[in-house]
Amino acid sequence: MSALVEIPVKLSILMPVYNEEERIADALKQALAVEYPCEIELVVVDDGSRDGTGEVLGRADDARLRVITHQRNAGKGAAIRTAVANADGEYMVILDADLEYDPQDIPKLLAPVLDGRATVVYGNRTFGSHSAYSFWYVMGNKGVTMAANVLFNSYIGDLETCFKLMPVELYRSLDIRSRGFGMEAEVTGKLLRRRIRPYEVPISYRARGREEGKKITWRDGVEALWILGRERTRRKRDAAPR
Repeated sequence: MSALVEIPVKLSILMPVYNEEERIADALKQALAVEYPCEIELVVVDDGSRDGTGEVLGRADDARLRVITHQRNAGKGAAIRTAVANADGEYMVILDADLEYDPQDIPKLLAPVLDGRATVVYGNRTFGSHSAYSFWYVMGNKGVTMAANVLFNSYIGDLETCFKLMPVELYRSLDIRSRGFGMEAEVTGKLLRRRIRPYEVPISYRARGREEGKKITWRDGVEALWILGRERTRRKRDAAPR
């Protein structure tokens, strides 16, 4: 038996959902079909969807699945905040419902944690030409990541990745306040301020375009830069997690 299977860790997979009626059934199926090396739960937060997402979630039947509903759309950061507050696992990872990320990569994120090499693990997208829908999207992501590296004297490859795996209590201690996509920059900025450098592993990625429902925009990139600058200049008052 693999040593990874013997380690008693529970992983909370947190899935924020907003208007993903066409994809949510496949997203749940894919996430729950993976052979994980530990116990898991899938915590889904329906963030005020106005399409048939809620009905699809209502038909889902798996003991590992929990669904929480926001009456109004509050943003990805707010949805993750709700999911983390309800998570029962020792570790967590975020998995969007848009099918851009492959949950089969999650065990690769877990491996450095389970064998003691890392506490925080990021999935690093390679952005090959076959996977990225927009030149400016890729350049924007690289620009925000470079800004973080310059501001915090670090070297990470993909700040905006959805796949961020870490202890649940660590995430709670970060006290993430950004309600939208700015939470990605806030999480990374606060980790780097604490001198916690994510361990990165390569993952697969298939971007979707605007016509398929892509929600992030250039405004989110500007906000990310502002958040990174704010976190870099913030007075140090929380050097260690609670």
